[in-house]
Amino acid sequence: MATAKKRKTARRGESEIPTKDRIVAAAVGEFAKSGLNGARIDEIAKAAGINKQLLYHHLGDKEDLYLVALEKVYGDFRSKEQGLDLEQLPPWAALERFVTFKFDYLSRHPEYVALLMDENLHRGRHVKRSRVLAKMHANLVDKLADVLTRGVRHGDFRPGLDPLQVYISLAALCYFYFGNIHTLSSVLRTKLAGPEALADRLAHILDFVRASVRATSTAEESTTSRLDAREALPASSN
Repeated sequence: MATAKKRKTARRGESEIPTKDRIVAAAVGEFAKSGLNGARIDEIAKAAGINKQLLYHHLGDKEDLYLVALEKVYGDFRSKEQGLDLEQLPPWAALERFVTFKFDYLSRHPEYVALLMDENLHRGRHVKRSRVLAKMHANLVDKLADVLTRGVRHGDFRPGLDPLQVYISLAALCYFYFGNIHTLSSVLRTKLAGPEALADRLAHILDFVRASVRATSTAEESTTSRLDAREALPASSN
């Protein structure tokens, strides 16, 4: 009797969640697990507790569902990122909060990492056609640019930092770790997903970032390093 009551309560709880929200949550889970090519609509419908016809009615076909799943994980991330209030913090504290947020978010949301990896296999074609994501990413680098500008003005950061390149570097430092955590753990024979390993990695990233932006180099040296890097690149084979 108690078990029957528990099941009934669980079903009631699921029914109180709007149908579209249940579908989106189920889609995120299935696409994160199996990717666009491997995901099955039957599994999404089953997890959402509806039939396929109702699923198609609400959100469309598999490609549409995949885009909605991408918009969901991107949207959750961006909404948290926008709430960091970086402009209220001194430059160093703002930069550290920005980096720490990215790292912690990826550690807690493997579904976000998985969907980004899968969409890159599809060359970003779903992201390109999303008006929601285009609007969401319109001012992506602006807040970081403001932090860097204030840091230079205060004498904390070196001049000549390109906000776009800094943003990409910060994303790479965090994303690469979680995107490759299983293979790296196997190859390096260490548990990179454990609490101590995560703390060590974040500490290293913060030290690395501090050293890279600290006001110890002149703008001229920064420009020279960029020119040297370009000269070191192999010639284009066009």
